[in-house]
Amino acid sequence: MPLFSHTHRSTSPSLPTSYSSKPLKPQKPNSIPALSRFLVPILVFSLLCFVFGLAGTIFAVSALRRPIPVPVFRCGRSEDTFRAFYSGLSSRQLGDHSVGLVERPKLLGFVGIQTGFGSSDRRVALRETWFPSDPDGLLRLEQATGIAFRFVIGRSKDAKKMAELHKEVEKYKDFIRIDIEEEYLKLPYKSLAFFKAAFELFEADYYVKADDDIYLRPDRLATLLAKERTHSLTYIGCMKKGPVITDPKMKWYEKSGHLIGNEYFLHAYGPIYVLSAEVVASLAAARNNSLRMFSNEDVTIGSWMLAMNVHHEDNRAICDPRCTPTSIAVWDIPKCSGLCNPTSRLKELHNISMCSKSPTLPPDDR
Repeated sequence: MPLFSHTHRSTSPSLPTSYSSKPLKPQKPNSIPALSRFLVPILVFSLLCFVFGLAGTIFAVSALRRPIPVPVFRCGRSEDTFRAFYSGLSSRQLGDHSVGLVERPKLLGFVGIQTGFGSSDRRVALRETWFPSDPDGLLRLEQATGIAFRFVIGRSKDAKKMAELHKEVEKYKDFIRIDIEEEYLKLPYKSLAFFKAAFELFEADYYVKADDDIYLRPDRLATLLAKERTHSLTYIGCMKKGPVITDPKMKWYEKSGHLIGNEYFLHAYGPIYVLSAEVVASLAAARNNSLRMFSNEDVTIGSWMLAMNVHHEDNRAICDPRCTPTSIAVWDIPKCSGLCNPTSRLKELHNISMCSKSPTLPPDDR
């Protein structure tokens, strides 16, 4: 008995004569459609792999031909463009020293030259005098003295100024950029932001705040910082006192003068001063709104130093009005807070042998 039986009952017209009532022979299955079902996915997959591979090759070639942007080392939103310049140059040699990048380098000191968007001419003059004009020179100075030097600048709402700064950063790579708007009335805030960023980026024994309108001898500064001290909390500068200015029409007006009294407490002049590592560590840990800000930056720093019970070290070699065998920083004290005409005066001083070529001498113990 067959497995299947077919009964044809239909009222439709009879089939054409070409159809026979004889049983049909089973035909040999066609293997071409089955083979194509396997070949099509393979061909599509191969084509996709080729396209992706070609795209990757084109991207790699274009990336190699594209100029490499200057990398930056960051502390929050602060950037050290100089150290990052050497991050990809591990095989580069400078003298007998391998140029590598340390995450938080150990230094004798770190000097932040405070500058602004309107001071590009001062930076030009500095790079033509005591401040090195290229990354290799800046690195050699760091290796010779144990002190790193950077320009410190904030940000501006002016897109043109930011674009000009970007070009200067690309060319010289000697900046630390901090996330604060550049404004004279915000100088105390900038100083605090500077110390916070400097402490995170560098492990230094001393941190130096300096303005861009002084003539500095880095070798003698290194001698000053290398001096043995018994106080771990140290504040070095040209110390002063003076009457509190409460007249709004006068320069150096202090709007919070009623909190101070008639005379300022002892504090350092603003163009240059030094804080030891433990002092800066305390500032770095402080909340921004926990420290009182006065109108004048040097007074503000001095008030913080009183609260920290630091040792005040008065040193007149960092506020010399003329070049001497022991002068460390030269500026026109007390006539100006810095050099009176810094662009020209920096070059004049540099051409004086006593300023630029006299031997390094240890500072007097004071």
